[in-house]
Amino acid sequence: MSTENMEKTEYGADQIQILEGLEAVRKRPGMYIGSTSARGLHHLVYEIVDNSVDEALAGYCKNIDVTINPDNSITVIDDGRGIPVGINHKSGLPAVEVVFTVLHAGGKFGGGGYKVSGGLHGVGASVVNALSNWLEVRVYHDGKVYFQRYERGKTMNKLEVIDTCPIEKTGTEVRFLPDDTMFEETVYDYDVLKTRLRETAFLTKGLRIVLRDLRTDPVVEKAFHYEGGIKEFVSYLNKSKTALYPDIIYCEGERDGVLVEVAMQHNDSYQENTYGFVNNITTPEGGTHIVGFRNALTKTFNEYARANKLLKDSEPNLTGEDIREGMTAIVSIKIEEPQFEGQTKQKLGNSEARGAVDNIVSTQLELFLEQNPAVAKTIVEKSLLSQRAREAARKARDLTRRKSALDGMSLPGKLADCTDKDPKNCEIFLVEGDSAGGSAKSARSRATQAILPLRGKILNVEKARLDKIYANAEIKAMITAFGTGIHDDFDITKLRYDKIIIMTDADVDGAHIDTLMLTFLYRFMPELIKQGYVYLAQPPLYKLEKNKKVWYAYSDEELAKIISEVGRDQNNKIQRYKGLGEMDAEQLWDTTMDPQHRILRRVTMDDETSSELDLTLTTLMGDKVEPRREFIEENAKFVKNLDI
Repeated sequence: MSTENMEKTEYGADQIQILEGLEAVRKRPGMYIGSTSARGLHHLVYEIVDNSVDEALAGYCKNIDVTINPDNSITVIDDGRGIPVGINHKSGLPAVEVVFTVLHAGGKFGGGGYKVSGGLHGVGASVVNALSNWLEVRVYHDGKVYFQRYERGKTMNKLEVIDTCPIEKTGTEVRFLPDDTMFEETVYDYDVLKTRLRETAFLTKGLRIVLRDLRTDPVVEKAFHYEGGIKEFVSYLNKSKTALYPDIIYCEGERDGVLVEVAMQHNDSYQENTYGFVNNITTPEGGTHIVGFRNALTKTFNEYARANKLLKDSEPNLTGEDIREGMTAIVSIKIEEPQFEGQTKQKLGNSEARGAVDNIVSTQLELFLEQNPAVAKTIVEKSLLSQRAREAARKARDLTRRKSALDGMSLPGKLADCTDKDPKNCEIFLVEGDSAGGSAKSARSRATQAILPLRGKILNVEKARLDKIYANAEIKAMITAFGTGIHDDFDITKLRYDKIIIMTDADVDGAHIDTLMLTFLYRFMPELIKQGYVYLAQPPLYKLEKNKKVWYAYSDEELAKIISEVGRDQNNKIQRYKGLGEMDAEQLWDTTMDPQHRILRRVTMDDETSSELDLTLTTLMGDKVEPRREFIEENAKFVKNLDI
């Protein structure tokens, strides 16, 4: 290295920088709100709403009003006590100004402010302020309206009284406009906010949250108010399934300073949907509260089944999985000082939560089963069926497990594998039908592209039990080809391909097969989707030929654009592709498989909205017709490339 370069990269005491005030947030916004994509943009709203929810949890706030204004600014109004306006002695500033301008200033740190709170870090309001073009706060307190404005986190005026109000009116109003230089996207999505606020209202019994969108004409407005709290949440999640019994089993109580609320109900599906919340924050990776709940469930049901001779002495105990088959459950706890594992609050680590949930659920569930023997019998019978199916599935699974080369287990016969053995370089195409599979095999790059043709429509896993699923030839072929195993055996490090590409016809049937495949991957190998290994290929819709030159168009708009460029006359030959089978190998390679020219859409999912995702899947793939019809009516306007 030359001495010149050495000088440039000197690293001494003065290179250590101290960021003042809110500068830290603007420098590294991702640390505080996760990312600066659309997800981070919506996160700003949750931070402000969570502060109002904390007031509701403390018993002071009944209504929260969230408005998306025409300029994509947000107004949040609550009727809590209002952020304190008195002078904070330590800083000499009004408390409200401290909350919005100083990091790590909030009512969560001392013992007296909030018993439990969702906002955990005390950074919420100040982070929103730092990442907004401007933010205005109004506090209603003692018959006065206090006002302060900030721009990019800087205070514009001293806290001043601008108006009077009735003495009984209290609360806080915050209005902010996200900073367009910080966010990639500054347009709010009404549906994303709706999902999250609905969830918040379910979790806080009696709280009323109103969301309105002033950008549309007429104005869209939705109110969420659930007196039944999480019981109503369970019935909402079960609405597209058939419940096995009418009552929702509900347990609540307090132990070791942990407030526990659990609601559950079994339905006729085969999927378990358990969602955990701590102080209203979702914990997608579970944690001690979920462990406690599962322990209690397994123990109580086995004891009941033995005592009432529903399980014979010679029969093995029911496993947790058997009991939880087809169960929708919400486990919501409130705890004074939650300890989350990981940066993203995804998993609870408090040991006292396990004992508290276990104790409360065991005692109250035992009582419920004694009082409702018919319900208990229904659940145990479903669990016994599941146990038998699981045993059959285990035998079938042993056949599909990917063995090493020494074990002599071969890959599926239909798979045309690639020659490169490094998964990083390889990709697999799941192709609809043998004819398209034939073209794809001829077209592919043998070194890095594997082809697995799938015959007909694969099994809808939403409506089938495990043993059926394992016995299905197409599913077996996929499991073996991917190499990861499924369920407990799933190991992402054994994945044999870097990209799993679903390649189907660009018609309604193709879209249906896409959905069936994605349902299977979401239910059995969700990590593949979470970590971004799953893609949808996009074959062209049209081929235009003129004077021996060829163009491909992937949409009607693209075709119209190409025609306007090349001109409309008799020499134009336009072909509308109905399916992949109509393309020869060369065309398929040029348009859909060649990494240089193809268009791939990555399939993604968000942990935070998993309850809504589950509901959508069950609605679309389940047995009930009515919810599906409603879904289609609601979403019909968004359909593109409908094949009529």
